[in-house]
Amino acid sequence: MGSLVLTVGTGSTWAMRAALVLAMSGLEWQVQVFDLDDAAALARLKRQAPAGLVPWLDHDGVRVHDSLAIAEYIHELCPDRQLYPPSLAERALARSLCAELHAGFRHIRTLLPFFLGAPTRIDPPVEAIGELARLQEIWGQARGPFYFGEAGILDAFYAVMAYRLASYGIQLPGLAGEYQKALLAWPLWQETLVKARLQWPAEALRQDASA
Repeated sequence: MGSLVLTVGTGSTWAMRAALVLAMSGLEWQVQVFDLDDAAALARLKRQAPAGLVPWLDHDGVRVHDSLAIAEYIHELCPDRQLYPPSLAERALARSLCAELHAGFRHIRTLLPFFLGAPTRIDPPVEAIGELARLQEIWGQARGPFYFGEAGILDAFYAVMAYRLASYGIQLPGLAGEYQKALLAWPLWQETLVKARLQWPAEALRQDASA
């Protein structure tokens, strides 16, 4: 299979999504971490990054950047893992919903910034109400703990959003809320969260010291 190295940044939600997809793949992989709050680390990142951003994946001379492209690459690398549903129609829906998250929900991203600290509680910003309603519509169609019954790329992409909302005390109602709770309790997401919170900053310091 060759070596797989995922480059991430501390606190990067898109890097977490890519890491979660890799965790689902069952492949062996390593991580390179940049401290996104450190000017010197950012300068090194800009020199190395294809688009000046994290994440990117290096695999046997192939470099893939952007979390959605990485997810697609891992899906093709591990077709037996069925990271997308086997049904053509369901794969199309999963890809559409991943792309919608990838490009949308601007108000939630801006007004409810992601953080890894202690949860807080606020009233949902008025500007984000429409986007929260759209999330409720999407998540309300989930078939159980995972959107299509088995854990996949779509769940990996929306797990970070579930955590972002929970960080502000926002729990969606009904079936959407049940899906949100299931994503938050997903052991693989919990492992990724621990790595992002504790291991990635420590690894960034180690790599900075050796740079």
